[in-house]
Amino acid sequence: MTYPNTQLFIDGRWQDAVDGRTLPVVNPATGQEIGRVAHAGRADLDLALAAAQKGFETWREMNAAARSKIMHRAAALMRERAADIAALLTQEQGKPLAEAKGETLAAADIIEWCADEGLRIYGRIVPSRGSLALRQMVIKDPVGPVAAFTPWNFPINQVVRKVSAGLAAGCSMLVKAAEETPASPAELIRAFADAGLPPGVLGLVYGNPAEISSTLIAHPVIRKMTFTGSTPVGKQLAALAGQHMKRVTMELGGHAPVIVAADADLALAVKTIVSFKFRNAGQVCIAPTRFLVHKSLLQEFTEAFTQCAKTLKVGDGLAEGTQMGPLANARRLTAMSDLIRDAVQRGGKLLTGGQRIGNAGNFWQPTVLSDVPQQARVFNEEPFGPLAVIRGFDTLEEALTEANRLPYGLAGYAFTRSLKTADLLGRYMQVGMLWINSAAITSAELPFGGIKDSGYGSEGGPEALEAYLNTRVVSVMNEG
Repeated sequence: MTYPNTQLFIDGRWQDAVDGRTLPVVNPATGQEIGRVAHAGRADLDLALAAAQKGFETWREMNAAARSKIMHRAAALMRERAADIAALLTQEQGKPLAEAKGETLAAADIIEWCADEGLRIYGRIVPSRGSLALRQMVIKDPVGPVAAFTPWNFPINQVVRKVSAGLAAGCSMLVKAAEETPASPAELIRAFADAGLPPGVLGLVYGNPAEISSTLIAHPVIRKMTFTGSTPVGKQLAALAGQHMKRVTMELGGHAPVIVAADADLALAVKTIVSFKFRNAGQVCIAPTRFLVHKSLLQEFTEAFTQCAKTLKVGDGLAEGTQMGPLANARRLTAMSDLIRDAVQRGGKLLTGGQRIGNAGNFWQPTVLSDVPQQARVFNEEPFGPLAVIRGFDTLEEALTEANRLPYGLAGYAFTRSLKTADLLGRYMQVGMLWINSAAITSAELPFGGIKDSGYGSEGGPEALEAYLNTRVVSVMNEG
């Protein structure tokens, strides 16, 4: 599919920015511009906000069954168009085509599940302590128009989680998607539009992130903000939302620990975690990053992990057989280089990788470091790239202390054959999501979110819809 120029979607229409501004879109595998994306200004945002209010007034009055039917049609369109959409995603983001198609098809599953869950938004009757003529009702209403801010690493997944939950709850949604990866989220929005979504219910803008966020969050039309991105930016936006008493859902950064206990199935651990570590070139908020291995297994695990990393095929995501694509943007090359240099200068050992591949595109070697001291930047800052650091431990308590040391609390992983160890990890590992003896398995019906500085709220499960609802009490006295 030929890569298109991407327009804004406002009030049910695809359109250029009022002032005609655009931004370049670059293929990370080649470093070449492949298209343009419209750059919204204040005039465009004003139009989008007015449309979102109008769309909300229409959408909230539709019953849940009617909303669900439209959402199911959108899911069907995503499946029909998956191959073409995946090709666009790979061109703009870099991930292998199989991963891009998987992300696209997963979006259809999320839409369908939320559409059905929207049919189960129930209130309740609470018996009165006094007169039986008093009918006390707890009802659920959509919170209102929502501003959604999404990143470039999963340009469809991060939009669809927010949009599907919000629409199922009866909200209108105004999405600010990533300028680096505009075409694939635009195709998601197009599926909803083509499915019959009323004008204004769903909008899409691109432009200056700081200008758009400050405008939308402060505007009285917007009643909730949802954000996926880095912890520092998330804290700034949450503070801004707090000034205006706007509800927020925050899915922020992580630095996921992996504990390989003394009784772990070593072959399972290596087979499971290597491919997941380098998925999407490590640009995953729940990517395993800090590998804490019992010293009795440390050498064998490190050798096996390193050998697997060496065999990964890195290349253009559109090329057959590619297992890891390029980093999504050039600034990640600098970040990788800086983190590795710091770790080595502090005494860490570079076992494989550590270099850019070629001069065209943003390709980086899968990298493994061992003996990295706790003070190294890579052990304290989210690497967000194809970089794994391995460190040994003597006791499970020591491993848990390190796993919980950082302010992050998004995801964690562990490998053990012991039910006792699994129970201890489940109780004391401070993360919002923990997978034991497996890579991350996510689905629409499971909560997805972190604790501590990794955010609050959920973008999965019934909890996701709850975040888009107001809970109100209506009491009616029927006497007299």
